[in-house]
Amino acid sequence: MAVDSGSGGATLEYTPTWALATVCFFFIFVSIFLEHSINLLVNFLKRHRKNALTEAVEKLKSELMLMGFVSLLLAVTQDSISKICIPAKIGDIMLPCRKKGATEEKETEDVEHFVIVNKIVTNFSAAANGLYDEILRQTVHRRLAEEDDAAASDSCGDGKVAFMTKNALHQLHILIFVLAVMHILYSVLTMALGRAKMRRWESWEQETRTMEYQVENDPNRFRFARQTTFGRRHMTSCTETSFHLWLKCFFRQFYNSVAKVDYTTMRHGFIAAHLPSRHNFDFQKYIQRSLEEDFKVMVSISPLMWFVLAAFMLVDVYGWFVYLWLSYVPLLVVLVLGTKLEHIVAKMALQIKEQNSVIVGTPLVRLNDDLFWFRKPRFVLVLLRYTLFVNAFELAVFVWVTWQFGFKSCYHENTVIIVTRIFLAVTTQILCSYITLPLYALVTQMGSQFKGKIVEDQMADILRQWHAEVRNRRKKEQQLSQSGRSSFSIEWSAMRNSIRRAFRPAEPAESSVHSSNRWDTRDEIVEQEGSSSRGFRRNSDAGS
Repeated sequence: MAVDSGSGGATLEYTPTWALATVCFFFIFVSIFLEHSINLLVNFLKRHRKNALTEAVEKLKSELMLMGFVSLLLAVTQDSISKICIPAKIGDIMLPCRKKGATEEKETEDVEHFVIVNKIVTNFSAAANGLYDEILRQTVHRRLAEEDDAAASDSCGDGKVAFMTKNALHQLHILIFVLAVMHILYSVLTMALGRAKMRRWESWEQETRTMEYQVENDPNRFRFARQTTFGRRHMTSCTETSFHLWLKCFFRQFYNSVAKVDYTTMRHGFIAAHLPSRHNFDFQKYIQRSLEEDFKVMVSISPLMWFVLAAFMLVDVYGWFVYLWLSYVPLLVVLVLGTKLEHIVAKMALQIKEQNSVIVGTPLVRLNDDLFWFRKPRFVLVLLRYTLFVNAFELAVFVWVTWQFGFKSCYHENTVIIVTRIFLAVTTQILCSYITLPLYALVTQMGSQFKGKIVEDQMADILRQWHAEVRNRRKKEQQLSQSGRSSFSIEWSAMRNSIRRAFRPAEPAESSVHSSNRWDTRDEIVEQEGSSSRGFRRNSDAGS
């Protein structure tokens, strides 16, 4: 029989060994499975030479290690933290949920008694029984939490309360874990959806190598800037004033945010600025590799992000509706970023018109950092990173509250607010994945920064592919030559034996046997000498 140790239940001394071993085996198996899965993913990325994604996975491993360290600290120090006592007046300041008075507690008890009596007396449907079971579960959970708080208050004495109870520390532990998992899932989902939309760029890149594209963009062809496809898209009457230009860019991001003419024009400007001698440069693959480099930044959680998390938890006071106002921030940032990126494309088109009204060949955009905020294209990545983190935090808090306290918690008192928060979080995720991220991947290449390492990796891949093709071709040639030599030797042996049998004199049986053995031995010697001479000639040719 298990022996209770105070209010904490049975200790490890009185826990069945089979229960202890089962828990140990389960967690060991899960840990080994996760580690092996991560190693398989890393090996897969290394085989496909995805160095940037490999580094991103390594950052994820470091984040998981940090989470494990935080879990260890919380587990080791929760007894010491729960023994810290503070005055009761300070403990009642800035609560996320207001405490219930005596009247409200009496009403809660009456509701509980009503539910229990009706469950016993009345035969409810399955849905009603499930609802009442949920109410009872939440009531029991609240009672247990109140008993823990009361026990902690009793240990502190009169007029004092615990700084944080063990139950609160455990819930904080779960919140940090849910936040880290949600941030990783958000980053991976954003990258996957964004790359799915950018998949059409592969066909655009292949089209730049066709004869029709070369004829359409003849370098000796003179045109007015407004007559080009790029000019007709961006040089309209709506661009005459700054207000109309910004308004047009705001609405453009929702429909055909990245057109084919935008991609081909920016590709031409990028190659003309950085690689003028490589007209067949794969710009789409360069953008893909660049986005993989940025992904390892987006997926990591910086120390400043943890401080932002602590600040959000500090101002989560009942009645302030912080999480409602916080849910608008990622959406506003995403909309502003999309408008700014579209504005950069429009400004580059207007600069072409200001430089010369008549252009030759393809419109040439000028790469310029002045079009970006603070002359730093990477600042857009910083905003995207923190936007994803805040949006992940918003959804993580919703999941955590629902998991820990249920839908009847004080966090979920207003159904309209809950629906609004979920709608804003999903809308922000879709806009960021399908609009902002593709725009960022393309427009930020119009800065002065050139990632030479990505081009070097592309050249290295091309050389490896060429080396593999040459090696396979040599293997096939060697197999063909060996099969040709073996068939020739078989035919020569058959013809030689037929000639030998035709001209050999008749001999007795024993002499014929010895003679045939002599002939076979002589033939083997001749074959060995021939093969050695051929090997000598091959070695001499290789040496020369």
